[in-house]
This record gives sequence, C-alpha cells and structure tokens, in this order.
Amino acid sequence: MKRIITVLCLMAMLAIPASALAAKSIKMSYNGPPSENDNAVHYFAVQFKQLLEEATGKQLEIVLYPNSQLGNEEQRMEQVMSGPVINVASYGGMQTVFPEMFATNIPFLFKNYKAAHIFFDGSEFMEKARKTLRERTGIELLEVVEEGGFLAFTCDKPIHSPADFKGLKFRAMDASQVAMYEAFGASGTPIPWTEVYLALKTGVADGQMNPPTYIIIGSLYEVQKHLTLANVQYSDQFLLMNSALLDSLTPDQQAALKKAAHEANVKTRDFVESQVQDRIKFLESKGMTSYTPTAEESAQFEELGSPSYVNWLKDQVDQSWIDLAIDNAKKANAEGAK
Repeated sequence: MKRIITVLCLMAMLAIPASALAAKSIKMSYNGPPSENDNAVHYFAVQFKQLLEEATGKQLEIVLYPNSQLGNEEQRMEQVMSGPVINVASYGGMQTVFPEMFATNIPFLFKNYKAAHIFFDGSEFMEKARKTLRERTGIELLEVVEEGGFLAFTCDKPIHSPADFKGLKFRAMDASQVAMYEAFGASGTPIPWTEVYLALKTGVADGQMNPPTYIIIGSLYEVQKHLTLANVQYSDQFLLMNSALLDSLTPDQQAALKKAAHEANVKTRDFVESQVQDRIKFLESKGMTSYTPTAEESAQFEELGSPSYVNWLKDQVDQSWIDLAIDNAKKANAEGAK
C-alpha cells in the first residue's frame, strides 16, 4: 500500500497521467501472408511497428494481424470505423465507404513511381480526400502504401495490344476492371483473390492483372504462361486508422505515429522498386515469357482503357473528383519527369 501511495504521489508531482505509463496496444490488420520478402504490405507493417515502438519507448505497441485474420475487406472497414484499430485496405475495401478514391486508379494515370509519390504525398486531391473521408466515416487516412509496383497482365496467350484480348475472359478485382476489359474486347468477371489460382487453372478465367509481387505470392506462374508489363495502374493500398483512437493519443504520440508511418512507407517504396526486376526474372525462371509493349501499343491500351474506366467512374462519383485527380496527376507527372 505504501508503494502504491508513493507512486501516485510521484505521478501527481510530475503531472504524468496514469495512461501515459501504460502501453497502448493497437491491432493492425491487412491482406497477404506474414512474409517480408513476398508481401510488401507485411514489410511495411513490420517497419511501421518497429519505428513506432522505438520512437515511443513502446508506449504504443502494434499487434499485427496479416492474412485477413480479422475479416474480409468490408468487415475490416467496419472495424476501423467503429473501433480502436488500424487497417490497410485495398481499393476493394475503400469502395464500400469512399469510392472517390477510385479516381486515383485511372489506368495509365502515373508515368512513373516518382509521379505517384508526389501525388499521394502532397496533392490537393489527397488533402481533400483525407478531410472528406474523416468527416464521412471517422477514418484517418495516414499513408498510401506502395504494395508491388505497377500492374501487369498475365494470360495463357501472348498479350501485346488490346486486340489480343478479344474473346478472352479475365479475372477482375472490381467493376472498374470489368469496364476496362470490356473496352479491350474481353469479358471481366470479379473473382476473390483466394479463388484466382483455381479459376485460372480450370479455365474459368484466361488471365488476370496484378503486380509481379502478387503473381509470385499466388503462384500464378504455375497456371499462366505470359506476362505483359503494361504498367497499367500504380499498385497501392491505404493505411487507415480510427480517428477517435488517433485523437486519444498525446500530441507527441500522434506526431510519432504519423512520422513512423511515412518513414515506413518510404522504406517500403525503396524495397518494392528495388525488387521489381528481380521478381520479373524470377517469373521468367519459372517459365513465363515477359513482354514490354511498344510506345504505340501502350498508347492503344491507354486510348481504350482510360476512357472506359472514367465512363464507369462517372456513375459512381462526382465529376469534380475525377477532374481534380487528372489535373493533379498531370502536375505530378511533369514534376516527376524532372
């Protein structure tokens, strides 16, 4: 009893709240396996956890839940809106609460990695998106996490231009990809990631689109022969945090958390981009043939893919979001080319 009284007296003298002496444990959920080498989102999560716990002397501790252990995309979005958790969501998760973010996924929007970094780190679009998302859902968007480079097509037959899609069936991640495949002359069918391998193996789908990282994670090289490096879309996910949880932290803890998230993202970008060519070589070693479209072929993909995506998106969100994303991306591309 004397010890307890002494501690309480010292706390009162030093004006230290009792909550500051106890570690706050925060759950963090995301997709993919707990492999730093194969899953860039897990690599990010490990870096974020280490940086934050070191910066706060473990006053804040992150408990990782990979492989969607806390639920599917929709369930985890509900959790981050209602409870004290952190979630890394894909576009599939964002579409349920903030479809405006799809304006950042227009095919061929970004010319290179640098342009995408500039856009997601400091554009007017992202400033507006963060504010709107918080007001609408109570979710704080902390970082846009690079998860595997730019997206590539895989198929059982060579894909060099949109004409090669005619009559094929492609797995789509969402309705936006269905619209793009249809513009190329193929049909698109939404298939959950967990079922993609079997769908390709059995012929339910002839091809799909993902960055090399996910082609490796899913062992899709076992059921696909050809890889087309069309750099269709920048591959990213979104670090989300319950805003009430963030507001409950001290100013120093909030600053440490945001800094750790950004530094972890920078590390992840360096890791992802340094590994892209090695991952392509790995897929080639597994029997896949890779093809990089010519400038003329890339222009054909863009001329068909971008308008079809935008036409689909017009029915989902206000035109002003689309216009702002395109305008800000043009500025980012110009700066990224310097």
